Amino acid sequence: MEGMGTEEWARHWRYDRLPDMDLLRARYIRHTFPQHAHDGYVLAAVTGGVEEIGLPQGVERAGAGSVVMINPEVAHTARAGVPEGWAYATLYPSSRTVAAIAAETTAIRGAAGFAEPVVHDPEAARLITEVHRAAEQGNALAADTLLRLVVTRLLRRNGAALPARTVRTAGAWKAARAREILLERMTDPPTLEALAAELGTSPFSLLRAFRERYGMPPHAWLTSARVRRARRLLEEGVPPAEAAVAAGFTDQPHLGRHFRRIVGVPPGAYQRERARTYKTGREGRA
Repeated sequence: MEGMGTEEWARHWRYDRLPDMDLLRARYIRHTFPQHAHDGYVLAAVTGGVEEIGLPQGVERAGAGSVVMINPEVAHTARAGVPEGWAYATLYPSSRTVAAIAAETTAIRGAAGFAEPVVHDPEAARLITEVHRAAEQGNALAADTLLRLVVTRLLRRNGAALPARTVRTAGAWKAARAREILLERMTDPPTLEALAAELGTSPFSLLRAFRERYGMPPHAWLTSARVRRARRLLEEGVPPAEAAVAAGFTDQPHLGRHFRRIVGVPPGAYQRERARTYKTGREGRA
């Protein structure tokens, strides 16, 4: 892996032979990730500096040799914990991938997840960086093998069944319905007051219930959801300007600001990497 250096850099990509996983390798100094969540898991090996992660239970610090593990739909932030920033190699395996590995290699019942968000495990961190190295070299056998080894190691040492997300209270039901409404009206969402009125509650009651269920206020959740939609559109080849409007952003610069903050790279770079992956994959199968 590259050393810390003095400049920020990042590569967010997908290896076509491991289609259910994104990869990010980066060094950040000033960049901060706002509150957001992912559909799948985050497994990050810190290779230099210190990353500071804001989670519902508090702030965690991860230095070199640490692995950060974030379960699906857990709201979190990230920023540098020291002036020189942090460097890391991150895997974003899908829920389907982790579930399949857990079913084969562990005794966890129900949806598998990670009990602690940060562990000092230099061997697991090394395996994560080796997944990146193998993918970059086009070695699908090694990349897939190493991915399964590191997920198994982390699940066996720190795995647990994720709590079921059941809607028990009226507040939780209203939060879930608010989420559905925001997805349905992503390009023209209601105000908090109008949303609360539609659900028969007060703005502050809805805000409290939404935070309790999803870990962030509705406006932050909506921004994260819009970026997810924009990602899917970019992966389909939709131009960034069109993807911006379709996902509910004012224009391409508006998308660009939020996209880079949450994904870690600009929309254009993200789309170029996807196009390159697709082309490489097609050529490899020809």
